[in-house]
Amino acid sequence: MIALPLLACLLAAEPGDDGRWQAGPYSFSDESGGFRIRAVFGSGSRGDPVILQQELYTASAVVMVIRLIGETPRYAYDERAGAGYLFIEIETLNASNLPWVEFEFELQEKRGVSSVYGDGLSFDQRNVGSDHVGSDAFKSHDRKFEPHDRLLFQSGTVDAGHSVTFRLLITDLTPQPVFYLVQDPRIPAS
Repeated sequence: MIALPLLACLLAAEPGDDGRWQAGPYSFSDESGGFRIRAVFGSGSRGDPVILQQELYTASAVVMVIRLIGETPRYAYDERAGAGYLFIEIETLNASNLPWVEFEFELQEKRGVSSVYGDGLSFDQRNVGSDHVGSDAFKSHDRKFEPHDRLLFQSGTVDAGHSVTFRLLITDLTPQPVFYLVQDPRIPAS
């Protein structure tokens, strides 16, 4: 069924004049380089997650900047999208010319500084058994919450030119206007 992905791409938002893509109460930016956002759509709710399509051109870590925009309801863990809960699926094309054997995500409230428990930012830390975290190419994932918030996807491979989808639930119980999602593909050791 080719029509559905094509239709989704056609309905996706375009980046604003500032290069930011808006979906629900958030904007997403590839301003840090090393990757390019191709499309973003969805509200960020459980029933309508943000779908973000991107290409990574490097096998090194890249940083996505996520901003809260406008007024949004807080703590909306239901069909409404609200500050505090972001359901997101990240479809990533490996454009690095190297295979990935693991892939790590890290949340940071301050760029370059590991997240700590007190900042309220996590990958659904209060619900460790959540089915809102997963991947179609990696069979398992390992969570590290303290002193940082990281998810390491393992037991899989994404060859150059192929894509992978990650499902994440980002919770921020003390929402900040800006936070960072570090994405770090891992290549085989030589």
